[in-house]
Formats: sequence, structure tokens, C-alpha cells
Amino acid sequence: MKFRYISRTVWTLSLVSLFTDTASEMLYPVMPVYLRSIGFSILLIGILEGIAEATAGLSKGYFGKLSDNSGKRTPFVQLGYGLSAISKPLMAIFIFPLWVFMARTIDRLGKGIRTGARDAILSDEATSETKGKIFGFHRSMDTFGAVLGPSLALFYLYLYPEDYKTLFFIAVVPGILAILTSFSLHDRNRNIKVNDKPVSFFSFIKYWKTSPSLYRKVVIGLLVFALFNSSDVFLLLRAKSAGLDDTEVIGVYIFYNLIYALFSYPLGVLADRVGLRKMYISGIGIFAVVYLGMGYFEGLLPVAIMFFLYGIYAAATEGISKAWISNIADKKDTATAIGTYSGFQSLCMMIASSLAGLIWYNFGAGTTFIITGIAAIIVILYFTLYVKNPTAYPE
Repeated sequence: MKFRYISRTVWTLSLVSLFTDTASEMLYPVMPVYLRSIGFSILLIGILEGIAEATAGLSKGYFGKLSDNSGKRTPFVQLGYGLSAISKPLMAIFIFPLWVFMARTIDRLGKGIRTGARDAILSDEATSETKGKIFGFHRSMDTFGAVLGPSLALFYLYLYPEDYKTLFFIAVVPGILAILTSFSLHDRNRNIKVNDKPVSFFSFIKYWKTSPSLYRKVVIGLLVFALFNSSDVFLLLRAKSAGLDDTEVIGVYIFYNLIYALFSYPLGVLADRVGLRKMYISGIGIFAVVYLGMGYFEGLLPVAIMFFLYGIYAAATEGISKAWISNIADKKDTATAIGTYSGFQSLCMMIASSLAGLIWYNFGAGTTFIITGIAAIIVILYFTLYVKNPTAYPE
């Protein structure tokens, strides 16, 4: 497969993401088990994930706007990855719920600081015809970290069963590698006038009012989907309740991320040919199949098939949605546009995760997944029937 569109900057940024995701995903599949072991209920886990994502989301909008106004990208990227690295051991040191919330929030704040600036760098390194390739390649490298991380966790827990705390300290190593690699990033001369006006924390809301109408149409559909797309923690808990043991749960999660990583770049290339919108709609269709299926299936093989499809869905949507948005927004507002979307998205995910925990607690896992699957079908209809303007993005 040819990578002639991938610049040195994209490679560097992708390696930083790979190291960071290795650290984060080393902990992600054991996080619900660890939280349950220190006294967290299903409902409290849902609230924790929701608040963490809301923190990330609100800060994405603010720091995206700050990055656009300052004309700087790299400092936001470096600080964001640095905070995520130092948050890992804090999760093991502090086991009381309030402190766990704070440590998890620091991690997500780091994500909020870096996301808009990072995605703007990726957008600047691409043309409108190669956005799918560039964002797809980055997602592929990022997600390989989600293969390496859980694999290392699985190997360690095989040697030292239930020693979850030590994993949080081991995760510091790839985090430090990410920080060191980020030092080789440098801002290009973008010839953009610096805006010295103060940026309020909610200034990205103003951008929503002045953004292109097509941007608002697209983001509304993305946000409706996010409103029902809860944390992947619930998929892992569902796999556990479907009869998988801890090793199998981590195994299917690694398998999902491997599929996600392997297909992100090829589907990005395909999206540039067939259209970002069509690729995204196809991905949501696969998501609907997965969630409706997870509401009924039991056993390792059916669950593994669902996680395979879930990897295809992620590859067809995660990078594609940001590539789509960056093609719609004015170049000078790229970080703000993506940050604004991400901000509202994380608020919706906070509601989604909290709601999923509440529905699961009261009505069971099956109802939770069926409702989400039906919501995805509604989103498909919205994009198919309402968002049709082909002039601002590849159809």
C-alpha cells in the first residue's frame, strides 16, 4: 500500500498518538474491572466516563479556538499529551472515588487541549482530495496503540493475575515516549494573523452561530448519533455478561482494535473516492447491526463477530467525520470547527454514558443495546434524506 501522501509531520504526529494510545489502552479494558474492584457500581462507572468525556469535550472547543487565534498548534499538542501521561499513575495512587474522578479528568483534559490543534495539523498536511487518507492513516497508527496496549496488559496479567495497579505505573513508559517524540514537532509558517482578543471558555458556541449552514447540518446528525453512542466500557461489560472471561474480554477488545487499525487507512483511501458522507453512513449502518446483535448474542464466537464489525464501523467513521468537517470549515477555523464539534459531542457522550448506565441498571443490557441500534438507524435516515449538498465535500 502506498503512503506517498504521508508527510514527516503526519508520521511524527501519528507516532505520538500511537505511544499515547498504547498507554491509555493498556488500562482501558481493565478499567471497568479495576473500578468494580475498588467499589464502583455500573451506574457510577457510567457517570465517571460521562463526566470525563464532558471535560474533554468542553476543553476541546476552548483550546481549539485558542489554537486558531494564536496561530500555534504544537504547544497545545505537547501539553495535552503530557497531561495524559502523568494522569496514569494517579489512578493507582488514589483509589477514593473523588480522587479517581480527578485523575481521570486530568487525562481527558489533556485530550481536550491537544485534539483541535492536532487535527488542524493533519488537515493542513492534506488537500480536500486526500483528507480521508491522512485522517485514516493517523487513526490507523493511533489504533495500533490500542492493539499493543491491551496485548501488553494481557501478557502482564497472565504473569501477575489481578495486579491491576502495577499496570497504571507501567503505562507511564509509552506516555513518556509520546512526550519525547512530540518535541520533534514544529509549527509551520501559516501566515495567519494572530488574534489577541481574549477567548472565553464557551467562545466556541459563538462559532456555531456563524459557521456554514452545511457544517451545522452535518454536526447535528453527528451529535444525535453521539447522544446514543455510550462508552465502549459498556461493550466490554456486555461481553463479560455474555459469558466471556476476563482474558476473552481483553482478547476481543484487542481483536476489535486490530481490525480498526488495519482498515482505517484503506477505508480512508476509499472514502476519498466514493465520498466521505457515503462512507460515514455505511459505518453507522454497521454500528446499528452490532448494537442490535449485542442485545441478543451470547458466547465467544458471536461476540467476536460483533467486535470485528465494530472495528469496521470505527474505521469507517472516526477519522472520516473529522475529515468531513475539515472540508466544510474555513481553513483558518479548522481547530475551532473540529473542537466545537468535539465539545458538543462529548457533552452528548456524557449523557449517553450516564443514560446507558441507568437503562442497564433498571432494564438490563439487552434494552440498552437495542435502543442504541434503533437510534443509529434514525441517524442514517437523517444523513440520507436531509444532508445531500454535494458542493462542499466529496459526495
